[in-house]
Amino acid sequence: MSRIGRRPIPLPKGVTLEQGEGEVRVSGPKGRLAERVPALIELEVTDGEIQCRRPDDRKPTRALHGLTRALVANMVRGVSEGFQKELEVEGVGYRAESKGGKLNLSVGYSHPVVMEVPKGLEVSVDGNRIRIAGADRAQVGQFAADVRSVRPPEPYKGKGIRYAGERIRRKVGKAGAA
Repeated sequence: MSRIGRRPIPLPKGVTLEQGEGEVRVSGPKGRLAERVPALIELEVTDGEIQCRRPDDRKPTRALHGLTRALVANMVRGVSEGFQKELEVEGVGYRAESKGGKLNLSVGYSHPVVMEVPKGLEVSVDGNRIRIAGADRAQVGQFAADVRSVRPPEPYKGKGIRYAGERIRRKVGKAGAA
């Protein structure tokens, strides 16, 4: 059996799971998420745990088993605790500002870059740190990657937008005339 697929998913208090027509809906204090899941994999809810079961041991079914368990576990964690990513803006004159559902980035271009914050996400800016939070793990990660791609960190001075704690491999600049 799949090591990931057979692990039970704890169902916290206040989180409910509904199934129907190849779709799983999870709702909790942080929101409501829905995801299509493969019809082969069955989900059982028993005494505060969700268990994923598969009908056979064929390779495609085994792959879907672990995938389904991971997707449902992320949904449960998202509606109960939520997910967040932090980014750092580094560079002289580089700054970020969050206002009215938009993220304004001034990162060395001739114009500010304005990004629309997707529905379901919260973006806050504190100094040079951008915090992106939401219930959907994929949506949080994708928006963080989109923000980082506006000005990825460069290897010579380290300027740009990076994930908090991300290490940038620095390169040596030109050797001076000696």
